[in-house]
Amino acid sequence: MITPGRPRLRRHHGRGPLTLLSPVVLTVVIASLAYTTPRSMAFSRLLPAAPALAAAMWPVLPTVLLGTVCLFLMIGLGIVFPDLGTGYTAAGIVAVTVAAAYGSHVRLQRERTLFQVRLVADAAQQVVLSPMPRRFGEIEIESLYLAAAAEARIGGDFYEVVDTRYGVRLLIGDVRGKGLPAVGQAAAMVNCFREAAYDEAGLSCVARRLEASSARYSAAFPHGELMESFATALIAEIPHGGGRIGILNCGHPPPLLLNHGELHVLEPTDPSPLLNLADLIGDHYSIDTFAFSPGAHLLLYTDGVTEARNRDGEFFPLPDWMRRQNPARPGELLDLLHRDLLRYSSGGLDDDIAALAVRLGATAAGASGPGRT
Repeated sequence: MITPGRPRLRRHHGRGPLTLLSPVVLTVVIASLAYTTPRSMAFSRLLPAAPALAAAMWPVLPTVLLGTVCLFLMIGLGIVFPDLGTGYTAAGIVAVTVAAAYGSHVRLQRERTLFQVRLVADAAQQVVLSPMPRRFGEIEIESLYLAAAAEARIGGDFYEVVDTRYGVRLLIGDVRGKGLPAVGQAAAMVNCFREAAYDEAGLSCVARRLEASSARYSAAFPHGELMESFATALIAEIPHGGGRIGILNCGHPPPLLLNHGELHVLEPTDPSPLLNLADLIGDHYSIDTFAFSPGAHLLLYTDGVTEARNRDGEFFPLPDWMRRQNPARPGELLDLLHRDLLRYSSGGLDDDIAALAVRLGATAAGASGPGRT
């Protein structure tokens, strides 16, 4: 049975219980200080800060209730300390509470709008980064996607995997640029690949179909809106019997092959043109074939992985990192990559990240050792 897998997305944690209770804590602290310290310090004048803080995280009604509590606290303090200037502070509490209630209402409206936008983004994600089977025969595949923008779900990075009569074919790429045009071009690439991978016998023909799709998409925009638009891409093909892998690299970062602790960088002998640039530099596509032995791990990735920086501005050392890994499954490799990328960059990614991890099962037809054939 094929189990669908979904791209891993970076998650953002909501407000914790301590944060949500902070307006109450602030109210108690201010009231305590106002009661126990000399009246000249006038800590009671800080009570309007509590409903103001509540507006940033509470709904309207709790915000108003907290403001009411602060008002009664101020009246009580005025009874205990008649010369405290209760009237001015009480007026300030009422004014701030009204403003806080309005601010809470506006915030909730924006959050609802953002929620609807996220629903649309999740639907778009299912189009561009659809769930994929984790296993095609003896070939195990897992995916990873990390969006650089804090509230983003998708960007210009894309990938896809399809099982065809020619073998399992994989696509990974990166569209230059940001925003909706980049997402639209990524969707065009993925949709084209889903058809071409089944129809075309050779990877060069698949690449030409992707080139034509990219050119049509760019031509549909007003002149200059997608100026210098192009995409890097890598197409791979693993025959059903295993033992080798064919790679057509259109200016994309080279895959890494880890075979029992030995790392190989699968550089192309003759790089193929980037997508949407064939009219300028020709459409000659070169395919390299490498041995892919059982138990080996293949990592396909976008440049967001290698361009992740630490606080000193140093790039993530992916080959050295990969050499130290000994994963049992592709999912384990991507979990480690996910963790170490966020740790290395302190959670501050500058670019979208996409990766595919592939492993050939031990019972598949093997080859002697990794290397170019």
